[in-house]
Amino acid sequence: MRAMRFLPMVATVGFILALPVLLFTTNIRFLASDTGYLEGALRRHDAAENTEIPLEELDNAVGAIVQYFVDDARTLRILVLTNEKETSLFTEEETIHMQDVKGLMRTIFRANEVALGFVLVYVAATVLWSGERSGRELAKETIAAVGISAAIGVLVGILSLVGFESAWEGLHNIIFTNDFWLLDPSKDRLIQMFPEPFWKEATFIVMGLALAEGLVLFTAAGAYLWFTRPKGD
Repeated sequence: MRAMRFLPMVATVGFILALPVLLFTTNIRFLASDTGYLEGALRRHDAAENTEIPLEELDNAVGAIVQYFVDDARTLRILVLTNEKETSLFTEEETIHMQDVKGLMRTIFRANEVALGFVLVYVAATVLWSGERSGRELAKETIAAVGISAAIGVLVGILSLVGFESAWEGLHNIIFTNDFWLLDPSKDRLIQMFPEPFWKEATFIVMGLALAEGLVLFTAAGAYLWFTRPKGD
């Protein structure tokens, strides 16, 4: 009996935590897969001038990187034409770093899928097997989850504004077990294509989208609570 009471509590906590994971990983996955956005970033951050490689070649490289995140290839090999000679776009160190990045992205993609599955099952169970009271509980839990998402988004936004570089370096030290992420902007093409301002911009976009999506969920949950409130309240 105690276990029967404990399991719903665990499921509720899981839902409240899974929803923020779903919001943030969905937006990361969206940006990482959006070749149009990435190609636009090449132009906004002067990648052709920094790398001395034509934009057409860099656009093709973006497509290869996006494909690399979802295919089974272990190593990213991109050849570009410069001065009528075909050369490797990235150095060996950059290629190793991209292997690490691929591992990270695949983890984010799996977390996104698990969070989506959990949220859908939890909502379906609440809607199909419960009455109005549980629907109201689901709305309250959604508001709690949105609150966590908003707190994370605001905290990351503040850190990005006051000290993005140090926060970014600290994150890399936590995530990666080697120093291949320490790229040289004067020669390493990966950071020339996607310099630090790009990552700061992408961080704000991910946080902004998550906050906007959270606002939609908050509004929907609040409206449901209002229209289903007990008579006399």
